[in-house]
Amino acid sequence: QVQLVESGGGLVQPGGSLRLSCAASGLALNYYAVGWFRQAPGKEREGVSCVSSNAGSTYYADSVKGRFTISRDNAKNTVYLQMNSLKPEDTAVYYCAADYFADLTMCKEGYLEVWGQGTLVTVSS
Repeated sequence: QVQLVESGGGLVQPGGSLRLSCAASGLALNYYAVGWFRQAPGKEREGVSCVSSNAGSTYYADSVKGRFTISRDNAKNTVYLQMNSLKPEDTAVYYCAADYFADLTMCKEGYLEVWGQGTLVTVSS
């Protein structure tokens, strides 16, 4: 069964850090483009960051550039999103998604086949 499972969300104070994990089963994630997305209450889903299948290219939304970093650990079949200098406006449910055929443009637009269930990130004092 193909599955993506996010973890690492939680409550953090403004300025703090979290690392989200996207663990895959049933697929070799290193062959897939992987993206992180978020959706806050009452807002549309936003593409946060993507990494190409060979990790040669990455995309970051302007709102997270310089604060978030996407990375892969192929041995663990996992993609991470390191989030630093968190702000209240980063509060959202974060999802990871993957697709074998997607390029970065498709990824950041959310045209990906496999989606996780999401993990909640709350930034609040």
